[in-house]
Amino acid sequence: MIKFNGVNMAYGENTVIRDLNLEIGDGELAVLIGPSGCGKTTTLQLINRLLNPVSGQILIDGTDIRTMDPVTLRRNIGYVIQEIGLFPHMTIEQNIEIVPKLLKWPEEERKARTLELLSLVGLDPATYLGRYPANLSGGQQQRIGLLRALAAQPPIILMDEPFGALDPITRDILQDEIKNLQKKLRKTIVFVTHDMSEAIKIADVIVLMKDGVVVQAAPPDALLTNPANEFVEQFIGRHRKYNGKVDTVADVMRSKVFWVTSDMGLAQSIALMEHRQVSSIIVVDGEERLLGSVGIEDLVNKVKPGKTMADIKLNDIETIAPGAPAKDAFASLVGNKLDVLVVVDGDKRVLGVVTKTSMVKSLAHALWNDGENAQ
Repeated sequence: MIKFNGVNMAYGENTVIRDLNLEIGDGELAVLIGPSGCGKTTTLQLINRLLNPVSGQILIDGTDIRTMDPVTLRRNIGYVIQEIGLFPHMTIEQNIEIVPKLLKWPEEERKARTLELLSLVGLDPATYLGRYPANLSGGQQQRIGLLRALAAQPPIILMDEPFGALDPITRDILQDEIKNLQKKLRKTIVFVTHDMSEAIKIADVIVLMKDGVVVQAAPPDALLTNPANEFVEQFIGRHRKYNGKVDTVADVMRSKVFWVTSDMGLAQSIALMEHRQVSSIIVVDGEERLLGSVGIEDLVNKVKPGKTMADIKLNDIETIAPGAPAKDAFASLVGNKLDVLVVVDGDKRVLGVVTKTSMVKSLAHALWNDGENAQ
């Protein structure tokens, strides 16, 4: 168990963590979330003593971490960051085995652990052991970063926005993998994200922070159905469970959207579409602003090395604002015989999609308070 007792943290005059009292149970996946600057990454770094608090106490299994050698502490805590941090001059095998080697594990034991871990995430050891990070996709590199954190079998894993730089499809796949791995291995995971959809999907408990204070810590369903105050209501926004009304597009849209970015290669885009079994996909720029859509049939004969989605003529796709009446979305879908409406904000950033299926699910849930939320 990880326990914070009255922890405070400051940089000079700037207090970033205020009287933090929090318990994270063994085998629990706790997600820290909140606005930028709320203290979630600072909280994470306090656990492995990358930072030391001004006051208060942090306990791991009842032991004050200030009494522990920081190097020993860190070697027993896995750490995964967005930038991944694989050593480019080392093979995948060597990257995974760094900590076990520092801990002086025998070579055969290190090798066996590496083979076991690669198999856990579906990477063929014969194919990947001798490769270098530059030869892997972003999603594969992030998997290796996770395996490196797991290699020495630490009881605690810290993850700081590990999937934030990945495209939505790869991110979704890795979210599934981390949840499945946590169920198999029962590690205690503390995971920082800014994405409420991600938090809802993977967390056992969501810790929502603001200005260095924990505003509410609860399982996802409890947070969504019983927000502690107005700030929590506003932060969880469209994810909140329905209260019997379906008024706006935000109430009926599906926030999980699969897209590709304009700089993605055509072969990779096709592979992702085939993996998701979709015949067309939304294309966005680096700021997640909508550029258009494209069908897989428009790509298959145009694949060439170096050719990206930016080289393809995109199709226009109908959009709608999140605050528009839900009945307007229904009228557009039915009247114009559309499969999908893309929900965008004033800067054309993609927020979600509305389909006939998402509308029916939302209406059914509002009428009968039954079934899954359309998010």
